Amino acid sequence: MGTAQHTFRSRALSAAAAALALTACSTGNVQEPQVPGPGVSTAQLSEPETISTGLQAPWSIAFLGSTPLVSERDSGRILELDRAGNQRVVGVVNAQGRGEGGLLGIAVQDGYLYSYSTAGDENRIERRELRGLPGDLAMGEAQPVLSGIPAGPVHNGGRLAFGPDGMLYATAGDAGNRDSAQDTGSLAGKILRLMPDGGVPPDNPFPGSAVYSYGHRNPQGIAWNGAGTLYATEFGQDTWDELNVIEPGGNYGWPDAEGTAGREGFIDPVQQWEPGEASPSGIAVLGNSLFIANLRGERVREVPLDEPGSAVEHSAGQGRLRDAFAAPDGSLWVLTSNTDGRGTPGAYDDRILRLQLLP
Repeated sequence: MGTAQHTFRSRALSAAAAALALTACSTGNVQEPQVPGPGVSTAQLSEPETISTGLQAPWSIAFLGSTPLVSERDSGRILELDRAGNQRVVGVVNAQGRGEGGLLGIAVQDGYLYSYSTAGDENRIERRELRGLPGDLAMGEAQPVLSGIPAGPVHNGGRLAFGPDGMLYATAGDAGNRDSAQDTGSLAGKILRLMPDGGVPPDNPFPGSAVYSYGHRNPQGIAWNGAGTLYATEFGQDTWDELNVIEPGGNYGWPDAEGTAGREGFIDPVQQWEPGEASPSGIAVLGNSLFIANLRGERVREVPLDEPGSAVEHSAGQGRLRDAFAAPDGSLWVLTSNTDGRGTPGAYDDRILRLQLLP
């Protein structure tokens, strides 16, 4: 489908990535996460291979079997990729993109595509049956899963993922209303947990409520390790971005605390970074590490799971990074985000990168 959709693997890109130059963060105390420890990389990554190009504000990756699906924030399109990286439109979600809103996270489970999207003054989660075979996929009618998540021009959260317990988790930002994050009666500023059909799991920490944790500003990444521990990334305001270990019913402090507070009743992050060095979005667990896609930081940050207060940086030289996803073949897929209105697009942006873990 033309230059925008061919598999692009130029020598210039490989040279810019140059084996993903590995640099350690400055040394610090694990108990003082504002200065991450240096860590020991448990993963060696290959040079990035560009899988597909010409995407417009891509936001999330999911897989139907071995077939990649991608959401585009502003167009509302769901795209499938073939083995050559060519794109095909599966369907369009009726999203109203403004600012940071639009079609955001997607997830696939049991033949359904789940989407998180902005519509007017709300964000909503829907699911649609995926029909047909790869190369000819189509979406059925939208089925509501959860509506009424407050929306705004900023801080919409938007990540979707299925946990090892089979439940659907979603990140919801405060939509610009700071105080809503501390209100457990509001869906804003929360991590939400639902049954796949939208029902509330009976073991949720607040009876009858989808709220799983609260006190969040704008969380955009969730992933689990092999033991079932849930990690989440969160955008701070001016001081600290966060990596948190999520506990059911936990209060993560916003807006009363940003980063490590050391205050009773608040759960402190295991690690934090200055926003200019991070702006962490999608995350993935692969091997023995957590990989974090950073927007302003323009890097993949690796956090060893056995030392979550440390980090190692992988600089890909590809600009802003929106999502990281553990692909079925064991590789790490990363979405760039240079066409989202805040980056500097290159000739073939945006793109999907594939990185392999080397022995």
